[in-house]
Amino acid sequence: MSRRRRGDAGSKQTADLELPGAFDGETLTRRRLMAGTAHAAGAIAAAAFTLPALGFAAAPVFEQTPDNWQEVGSISRFTDADYVPEVITIDPGAGEAGRSIAYLRLHNPTIDEPVKDGYDRVIAISSRCVHVGCPVRYVAAARSFVCPCHGGVYDVRGVRTGGPPPRPLDRFYTLIRAGMVYVGPRYSVNNELRRFAPRDPGEPLDGIGQFLYPARPSTPPAPPGAKS
Repeated sequence: MSRRRRGDAGSKQTADLELPGAFDGETLTRRRLMAGTAHAAGAIAAAAFTLPALGFAAAPVFEQTPDNWQEVGSISRFTDADYVPEVITIDPGAGEAGRSIAYLRLHNPTIDEPVKDGYDRVIAISSRCVHVGCPVRYVAAARSFVCPCHGGVYDVRGVRTGGPPPRPLDRFYTLIRAGMVYVGPRYSVNNELRRFAPRDPGEPLDGIGQFLYPARPSTPPAPPGAKS
């Protein structure tokens, strides 16, 4: 008798709530448990193939690039009056696509800021325009770097003088060891030539720009003792 009453009560409960697909004797608690179990199983199955894919895609962003110091020749090859272009490797795993050009000259006290540290005695300018990344070339007669893509122009120090680039050309840390010049990690500069971790093309570094465009976690750290 008591069982019939409990069954009647359960049937009345589901009927009163008008649950779709409810059957006689089913309670609300049991339906919620089954639905919750099904949803949890679906979420686990989705995560099983979604999370590995996201991890594979995001891993390169957080994989830190190691320091890469390259010898480019004797210091006697360079002067403080003009640039010497040197082919360097910026991505050792990319073959020919990982090569670029750095324009090098000795620090010139008449046009340059005072030497910051031991990584600043040789100036090494990147050939990648900071607008969209096109290669720039140095025009010695005009003492300017010129980008053929969108008309970006930089002066002899790599500071923008015309066109759309948002900041000066990037630079490379350099070292002099036993009379040989080495080119190290790339860094970016603002219009005051203050050093920052390397940024992507199109990202300004003056004013609020340095906060709106933070460096990637994968960028290599500055060498020991480097000043901003």
